[in-house]
Amino acid sequence: MFDRHLAHWPPNAPRSLTVPRTSLFFNLEVSARRYPDKPAIVYYGAELTYERLRAEAEALAGYLQRDCGVRKGDRVLLYAQNCPQFVIAYYAILRADALVVPVNPMSRTEELAHFVRDADARVIVAAQELWRELEPLLGSGSIERCVLAAYLDYLPAATDLALPEVVRAPRAAPARAGVTSWADAIAAKRAPGPHEAGPGDLAVLPYTSGTTGRPKGCMLTHANILATSTGGCVWAEGAGSETVVLGVLPMFHLTGMQANMNIPIQLGATAVLMTRWDRDTAAELIQRYKVTGVTGITTMIVDFLANPKLAGYDLSSLKRIGGGGAAMPQAVAARLEQATGLPFLEGYGLTETAAPSHANPPHRSKPQCAGIPYFNTDSRVINIETLAECGPNEVGEIITHGPQVFQGYWKQPQATAQAFIEREGKRFFRTGDLGYYDEEGYFFITDRLKRMINASGYKVWPAEVEAMLYAHPDIQEACVIGKRDPHRGETVKAVIVLKEPSRGRVAPEDIVAWSREKMAAYKAPRLVQFVEALPKTATGKIFWRKLQEEENRA
Repeated sequence: MFDRHLAHWPPNAPRSLTVPRTSLFFNLEVSARRYPDKPAIVYYGAELTYERLRAEAEALAGYLQRDCGVRKGDRVLLYAQNCPQFVIAYYAILRADALVVPVNPMSRTEELAHFVRDADARVIVAAQELWRELEPLLGSGSIERCVLAAYLDYLPAATDLALPEVVRAPRAAPARAGVTSWADAIAAKRAPGPHEAGPGDLAVLPYTSGTTGRPKGCMLTHANILATSTGGCVWAEGAGSETVVLGVLPMFHLTGMQANMNIPIQLGATAVLMTRWDRDTAAELIQRYKVTGVTGITTMIVDFLANPKLAGYDLSSLKRIGGGGAAMPQAVAARLEQATGLPFLEGYGLTETAAPSHANPPHRSKPQCAGIPYFNTDSRVINIETLAECGPNEVGEIITHGPQVFQGYWKQPQATAQAFIEREGKRFFRTGDLGYYDEEGYFFITDRLKRMINASGYKVWPAEVEAMLYAHPDIQEACVIGKRDPHRGETVKAVIVLKEPSRGRVAPEDIVAWSREKMAAYKAPRLVQFVEALPKTATGKIFWRKLQEEENRA
């Protein structure tokens, strides 16, 4: 067991943590009984109490079971931006003993179709602005039932806060078979059957991509999710029912899911949700609701600090600011500490590890550092060629064993087998990230073994983008690489060989426009370069690493 970090363990936190032997929904039941009249969610000034949150989750669970035919173990897609409906639907799906399949709301029709087919999902809960993307899949032998939500339903009668246009849009559920408005589904007040799911049952099936091109479902049990949510309840000193978090990270992603939703609900705390990032609104919400914690990404923090009106807001309630996804530049962290008096606490984790596998101790953090292994987590570094264990300051692949590590990839036993390695009788997950640990047991990420682009905290897997680019009728070959970007960290660049008849007729901006129609905006190449030929390896494969190295030198 790796233990050299224990000397720097948070003094307020236990060394070991017992994961509850319950379902995730049980946390909502407990908090609703403890704090029925307390706001669980604040949404642009509207307050949703714990009792109402529980009651509406129960009602939707009953509707899913009795009207949509959802059974234990079924997969239900959840396709929305941050909003009260996301939280209610998430817990409703769990209450119905089904699996939540959280989908990035930036996903387009073709991407959504893959999740529907791969997860064998028949039911979707979605926000109405995404109707255009999901409508082609409804009644086509895939999605049979849809519950469509309007953000407006949970707004206060009046607010002085700036509302995104998508939030203000009136209810517009289309009148067609298989589609029910959110309001009607809740109003039906269907009673769900007995709650049977337990800690070993699958709870969430988030999708992550990789070198194979198509996203893979990560099988996470109730116990996997509870391992990191329970840890989050005690890692930071002072966390408790009076905690107030600003929910700005998207909740379809594991970090936002835990920080904005599951941890606050387990604590009986309050989440102040934002559907779209806006720096003035964020500062006003912190001031107005005495927010104590914010989890964000680098680009968000940079924009927040660039606000010329920032000094006019009272941010004194803040006790913790942290995040992950990409290392926080030291200069930005210094400006943040100057503005708030708080360090930026970095962490590290993957979809496969239900968010954190490592976190910086709040009392002794290090800059641009992944932190130390989380509760009951054994993390090592191995040589990528010999698989021998590395010593301090030796770079290798980070491997992790712990209660948060997923069960494997959905319907992909071969990919699952390749993702794990046995060591000392334990099953370690091979993260694909290169890094090292220092003499004190703090881990640092240096590079990626797998191809991956980090664009504003979103992971973009080049093979997936390439697979979609090959559907373009004018593209003969394509290679996707990352280009350094001062604002996004990295941005997506496609190096393309056009088919002979298309050369001189198709422009780079045509490929960019087509890509934006076919894939999520963060994945779509923003830069396109046409070349006569792509470099190849001795085996005839596209030599992507050579192109990436040339780009890095440019």
